[in-house]
Amino acid sequence: MVKIPEEIKMIKQIKKFIIANNLDGYIIPKNDNYFTEYSNINNLAKITNFTGSAGFAIILKHKNFLFVDGRYTLQAKKQSGDNFKILEIPYFWPKDISNIDGLKIGFDPELFTELTLKKYFEKKANLIPLKFQFINKIKKKINKIFHLDKSISGEDSSSKIKRIINYLKAKKLNYLYVSASENVNWVLNIRGRDLPNSPLVNCKLIISDNGKLYIFIDINKISNLKKKIKNIMVCNEKDFTKIISILNKKNFCVDESTCSVFDQKIIESKFSIVLKKDPIYELKSIKNTTEINHTINAHIEDGIAVTKFLFWFKFNNKQITEKKIESKIEKIRKKSKNYLYPSFDTIAGSGPNGAIIHYKSNNKTNRKISKNDILLIDSGGQYKWGTTDVTRTTCSGKVSNIIKNNFTRVLKGHIEVITCDLISKSKGYLIDKLARKHLNKVGLDYSHGTGHGVGFFLNVHEGPQGITRYNHIVLKKGMILSNEPGFYLKNHYGIRIENLIYVDKFKKKLFFRNLTLAPIDLDMINFDMLSNKEKKYLFNYHLYVYSKISKFLNKKERKWLVSLIK
Repeated sequence: MVKIPEEIKMIKQIKKFIIANNLDGYIIPKNDNYFTEYSNINNLAKITNFTGSAGFAIILKHKNFLFVDGRYTLQAKKQSGDNFKILEIPYFWPKDISNIDGLKIGFDPELFTELTLKKYFEKKANLIPLKFQFINKIKKKINKIFHLDKSISGEDSSSKIKRIINYLKAKKLNYLYVSASENVNWVLNIRGRDLPNSPLVNCKLIISDNGKLYIFIDINKISNLKKKIKNIMVCNEKDFTKIISILNKKNFCVDESTCSVFDQKIIESKFSIVLKKDPIYELKSIKNTTEINHTINAHIEDGIAVTKFLFWFKFNNKQITEKKIESKIEKIRKKSKNYLYPSFDTIAGSGPNGAIIHYKSNNKTNRKISKNDILLIDSGGQYKWGTTDVTRTTCSGKVSNIIKNNFTRVLKGHIEVITCDLISKSKGYLIDKLARKHLNKVGLDYSHGTGHGVGFFLNVHEGPQGITRYNHIVLKKGMILSNEPGFYLKNHYGIRIENLIYVDKFKKKLFFRNLTLAPIDLDMINFDMLSNKEKKYLFNYHLYVYSKISKFLNKKERKWLVSLIK
């Protein structure tokens, strides 16, 4: 008897649900009701097998569609192409599906925002709020929250709350509904372990203009919160409607990107919503001196680990696989007493797997790495106290001149970013153009952004700042971003060079500083393509790396690292 795959069973169940409720289709997101990038619940993977960090599916009676961005098109075709038509966003949205006009599409109102539905459908479909009950067999573990001392956060929660209250009063707002857990964690200086790769506790918060706070959380996770934070009422997660009913002022500010349709309707039943932008995103994006210093220290520890790994890979003579690579980098990081866990699942793509931008090896795809394969390894860690993310493309054998040339073009773009003038290039979309310049000259490009914001001991991906074609946020002192141009040749190889950087200021001049401390593989570079300025940058970068981490390396590792200073 042939066993039916679980995803096929799930698709059939959803189609039965569609028919039973007189619908034409149903939409399934990746996110849970906290709208975090990473979660222990992933219903999208259940029905599609797609394991990327972003995407959504639409099941119609006779067709299935999976929408992913450019990072994941190859991965989605491999994982889900048998049962789903793969469409790349932003070039295709649900509104672009033929005959979508007027169809009745069901959605879970706790998992979507009004903004998302508007972007997806532009009112072309008839959207019906209706919950499909997925069965999640995840054993619920109670992880107690913990508090960050001011010596770690650089600012206590009362000061942060005061800044937010001043904002509310200036905007004539009565309440702010903080629906993004990362923002609640930042405001209250709390952390937890509810997510796989981020030190967050799932919770939501209402802040009143009179300083009264209402936190919605699993109360079993609470430990001395009332002693740490004044005027806070601890509420069960299910008490949201009850609390809204006892509030008695005029208006609310909500976040249009994380306030669900369900919660928004509850608020709108009694109050006016006059602003749909949570100000905490911008406040949180600007790290204070204490946060920057802790992050610098975390990158020293991470740089030691990554450098040791790169040395091991470069001179290892034994047969290794991608899985071995993943376990090796984790084993080295664990030697640091301040290392906690990965900030995301390690990407270790060799040869053709490197062309899958957010590749994740499994038992079927796990390649043995041959001598002349190039390896793309993208990994990071959560440390006490800081979040890291670094990508290196390296080799242990010989690489072709074509690969060297493309690596060098990526490197030139990487250097363009870190050395750019932040006075004339003050927004991400302007810097993104610089990063692609040398690839674009020969008709090449990459399908992801050049850089994302990064949190302080929070999410490895954090807005609103970024270096993308579409990001118009003005960069300010204290913002942390990634610098990661790349190039990917389908079925052959992938190249990416990523450092974390931060915006610093000296005498009214803004500029980027590197946080990441890991060598760049000189064997991958065509030095004839580099300008004197670029060669000088490489020299100074490797000299800086050596000055920070050499004393923590063994004799052979130091000798190799010093050989790169040329």
